[in-house]
Amino acid sequence: MTILDQIISRKKEEILFSKSNTPVEQLKDSQFFERKGQSLKESIGSKSGIIAEFKRQSPSKGIINDKISPLEVASAYEKFGASGISILTDSDFFGGSSKDMLSVRNQIHIPILRKDFMIDEYQFYEAKGMGADVILLIAACLSPAQVQEFTELSHELGMEVLLEIHTEEELGHFNSNVDLVGINNRNLKDFKVDLQHSVNLKNQLPEGVLSVAESGIYSSQDFSYLKEKGFDGFLMGEYFMRNENPAKAFEDFTSKVTV
Repeated sequence: MTILDQIISRKKEEILFSKSNTPVEQLKDSQFFERKGQSLKESIGSKSGIIAEFKRQSPSKGIINDKISPLEVASAYEKFGASGISILTDSDFFGGSSKDMLSVRNQIHIPILRKDFMIDEYQFYEAKGMGADVILLIAACLSPAQVQEFTELSHELGMEVLLEIHTEEELGHFNSNVDLVGINNRNLKDFKVDLQHSVNLKNQLPEGVLSVAESGIYSSQDFSYLKEKGFDGFLMGEYFMRNENPAKAFEDFTSKVTV
């Protein structure tokens, strides 16, 4: 069983528990459910293109940074030009929670991506209640039909969709309603990073589709390489979060790269 299999198995248990405690009708009464979402597509085009991530830990790296608050980091990301913010809400494997999103939503004025393993429509109502503007759909744990269904639901709820792929086969999960396509430089099954593989996949996307390079961007050279190859956005988390001061790391990075 791969780590992804383990995550999905645990996620199903979490969803069953959440449904039994907080029905969808109750989620619709959440603080941010009626809030009008912001467009990550527009923000990527007008700002740095960086979707900066708040991430405490990961299955492959263990604890990355669990000493700093989401609001402190997210505020710095916004101040120094991030196009959007990604917040992990998976608890068991990434150390996140809905509280992390809720703690920053009223203070942040750029789009927020709920980054989690979305496999059930219930989670989309959760995300809307948390104040998410964008949803991550991971092709590796969904069928093309589910991607279509969840994209339509996201749009009905006023959220955009970032579809994450890693293989040529997963290109078949794309449909014209998807807002952005993320190409994960890191293989979710063995966690190896291959930037050239991502470039090859990007070149097979339909013309005009906004592309986001995800994960495994460890230097300004990596960033510049991917930008030169035509990527529109860059989802980065570990590079900043592994620093004792992620805010300063982000400020320094954005001062170095051409954006």
